[in-house]
Amino acid sequence: MLAINLKDKVALVTGVSSGIGAGVVKVLTKAGCSIAGCSRTEENDKTITSLKDDLEAVGQQFFYRRVDVTKEEQLTKFVQETGEKFGKIDIVISNAGVNVFRGAAQCTNDDWMYNHELNLAAHWRLAKAAKPWLEKSENGVIVIMTSNHAFSSIKGCFPYNVTKTALTGLVRSLAIEWGPAIRVVGLAPGFIETPGNDKWFESFPDAEAERQRTIKLHPAGKLGTPEEVGAWCAFLSSSLAAFATGTTYLLDGGRSAILQDD
Repeated sequence: MLAINLKDKVALVTGVSSGIGAGVVKVLTKAGCSIAGCSRTEENDKTITSLKDDLEAVGQQFFYRRVDVTKEEQLTKFVQETGEKFGKIDIVISNAGVNVFRGAAQCTNDDWMYNHELNLAAHWRLAKAAKPWLEKSENGVIVIMTSNHAFSSIKGCFPYNVTKTALTGLVRSLAIEWGPAIRVVGLAPGFIETPGNDKWFESFPDAEAERQRTIKLHPAGKLGTPEEVGAWCAFLSSSLAAFATGTTYLLDGGRSAILQDD
């Protein structure tokens, strides 16, 4: 069996306190990475402590900072501290984001600006701050987490779906301008078992009924897991994906393959 080997690589991952970010860290740990992680959660949080323990148990390092990625100075400082601590940055998984579902008519200017700063601008700023470090790496890689909403959407998911679509353009631009020193790829997960998706289901009168209805709309017969997204991040960050750049991969269990819901 061909294994993904990221031994001695340093990966910077945003939004690690839960959901996809935590799943990415778990998989990259198994692949051999040391990790620099950030979120808006305090360092003594149970998930953060567990991730740190997992890394140290296998002799790898974990560096954590509480960071609001919408604050450029905090983000830039985190990148600089990471580079100085490890001496390098090889991989950036730009994951942090939140569902901002308002609807086009209901969305306020404040909603729009917050969504823009968190779900679009922060990814660009992180990439720009990490660029000098990634250029020094033999194979610098940026994975930008977008969403299946970048390809198709549903009512009420504005303005989130707008920025997630825009991220596919960011992936293309960075790949064109920064290659071949840095590869840039996007990953667009669909329904993943995360607290954010739980919140979505709980907005319906019968959360479990809505969950089961949604599962039936997936040819895969299930929802995705954070670790499955993490596995894609590990693959895209490895030499096995050396020819992949400038594109966004849709990971949605076949949901978008259905022309019309039953």
